[in-house]
Amino acid sequence: MVFPMHDTGEAEESPAETAGHFNTPISTVSHFFSSLFNDALHSIFRWSIWKKITVFGILIAAVLVTFWVDIPPISVYREWADDAGNAFIFFFCGFYILVTQFPIPRTFLTLAAGVLFGPVMGSVVALGATTISAVTSLLIVRLLLGKWMAPRLKHPAVTRINTRLEQRGWLAITSLRMIAAIPFSILNYVAALTSVPLLSFMIATLIGSAPGTIVTVVLGDAFTGAGNSPAIAFSIFLGVLGVLGIFLDQKMPVKPAK
Repeated sequence: MVFPMHDTGEAEESPAETAGHFNTPISTVSHFFSSLFNDALHSIFRWSIWKKITVFGILIAAVLVTFWVDIPPISVYREWADDAGNAFIFFFCGFYILVTQFPIPRTFLTLAAGVLFGPVMGSVVALGATTISAVTSLLIVRLLLGKWMAPRLKHPAVTRINTRLEQRGWLAITSLRMIAAIPFSILNYVAALTSVPLLSFMIATLIGSAPGTIVTVVLGDAFTGAGNSPAIAFSIFLGVLGVLGIFLDQKMPVKPAK
């Protein structure tokens, strides 16, 4: 959550004035992303009948395969990965990057990295694929929607948010990555529609995603089907840490946009 900055050297605002300034950019940005979602939804509705049938057929086939295909024991998957060698690592990374371009939770893939490659290599593979996937999403969205988005980023409320992300996007992104409840792909899409620098986004994703990713990989490595209380507690701790990071970000001053 991003708060508007306060100009220095002026009289302190009352709580009512502050709340009013807070609500304006938040409502504007909410409407902004709501409009973006509706535009995307309408474009899907305008697909040809054959395109709709094809996509629906693929989804039905995926569900049927899930029910009909026998799932082997967990240990068999690691044996397959060991037998396949390094080539399988690249295949898994490519699959991970492809799947996470869509709004699909990456938790299962991260667990799979622990199951297939163990805690050390699994962490390297999952974290590397996560970072590459995030950067790929950012570039794709900016490439496809850059010209369409440019005039929509000139509103004062959106400009303030862009200025904050441009100057200190690494802190906001790092904090948000630590909160498990925030969808990975959705954050990529939203960040792509702002002015956060690519390098800052990449480093922040790597750092912010590391703790939760490593915990999930370790859970996959020691997968028993039961809950892991220390890992769950650590995930909650990361969420609190992420919220504190966002609070710190909104308290720090931002230089006016030129």
